[in-house]
Amino acid sequence: MTRRVAFKTLGCKLNQSETESIATAFRGLGWTVVEPGDPADVIVVNTCTVTNTADRKSRSAMNRALRRAGEGLVVMTGCYVDGHREALEADGRTYLVPGAAKSRIPQLVDAHFRGELLGAPEAELRDPFGYPLAERVFRTRGMVKIQDGCDNYCTYCIIPFVRGRAVSRPLRDVVKAVEDAAASGYREVVLTGVNMSRWHHEGSDFADLVGACLDARGEFRLRLGSVEPDRIDDGLLDLMDHPRMTPHMHLCLQSGSERILLAMRRQYTAAEFAALATVLRRRNPMFNLTTDVIVGFPGETEEDFQATLELCAEIGFGHIHTFPYSRREGTRADRMDGQVPSAVKKARAETVRRLSEATKRRYRESLLGSRQEVLVEQAERDADGGLLLRGLAGPYVPVRFSQPAGLSPEEVRNTVFRVRIDGIEKGEDPNLRGLPESAT
Repeated sequence: MTRRVAFKTLGCKLNQSETESIATAFRGLGWTVVEPGDPADVIVVNTCTVTNTADRKSRSAMNRALRRAGEGLVVMTGCYVDGHREALEADGRTYLVPGAAKSRIPQLVDAHFRGELLGAPEAELRDPFGYPLAERVFRTRGMVKIQDGCDNYCTYCIIPFVRGRAVSRPLRDVVKAVEDAAASGYREVVLTGVNMSRWHHEGSDFADLVGACLDARGEFRLRLGSVEPDRIDDGLLDLMDHPRMTPHMHLCLQSGSERILLAMRRQYTAAEFAALATVLRRRNPMFNLTTDVIVGFPGETEEDFQATLELCAEIGFGHIHTFPYSRREGTRADRMDGQVPSAVKKARAETVRRLSEATKRRYRESLLGSRQEVLVEQAERDADGGLLLRGLAGPYVPVRFSQPAGLSPEEVRNTVFRVRIDGIEKGEDPNLRGLPESAT
């Protein structure tokens, strides 16, 4: 009988990438990957602990998995497990795998169902890059993990304590993973990591790695995951003009106040961030900058908050992920004076959300009349037998367009269409609309 496994993933794109690779490994062992609500012998919950909200969602996901699993096995892994190990061990209802041994989950679980003893993974099982190339289990973009851990120790962040010290995947291994992804049919490859711009290996830096990936064999475009601004140098900026590079960067701001950035122990100033954004937009006016912002950091005054709003409006981000500051035990910020009331944090987050909605629409409107390379992710039949397609353009914006009858949905998924953008929809996260001109 074929065993079935389901997944629930919370948090960052790196978690999503790791889950996809774990699912691929299960398939390689003969397992069937099913939807989260379907009957399963094993449910794997890949957790997050970056905020109190993430903790609550991780606990809730665990409890839902336990209710659904019945006599099945619930495997908990990820940052919430590493940050709350004692409490989860005391609970005793799930099998815990530390994040450092996450890549070994398929082998450990498969051994358990073959009747072998399922013991606790030991420290020597740490293998942050021991994931197979992910098949297209959940998405059309290939995720390649290049780095794990972080040495920055920003005062608000728990991630260095749960992910560990920074470690970089060897350049040769990364390039091979990119080439393997392209050879397997991925038309877009995304580089991911906890603190990617700090990648360094045997004298090569992040720009060297990105350049090597852009020169890799295959037919694909390259996208960067979340990047810290302090390591963006001229060498990397020059690579943004490469025809394979997507014109998008998720550049983490966190605050527009110089005083708050210093208290956060960020490695750049607001002025340096603004200058970098100006350079990117000067090189390519359609370059899409998205970001993260934390509101209500300890000691944040109304003046500090206004500085953040002004900088965000000036840059015109294509999207802003907004997080009310969340106290994390063990971090410096948790011990700081001037903790901001929850109601104030909530109000400030809503203000940033409204600003993000406005700047997002303004950015997407700037693409009207342009021609974009759109990677199709979804395809369905319309009432007339034609196809309604949705995909991502190079600048990381969603585009919808129609294709006359003649091709099946399976044939057009993972295909790149050149689309002339001629409209924009309503709503908080509007799709662009367009007319297809060619396909590859």
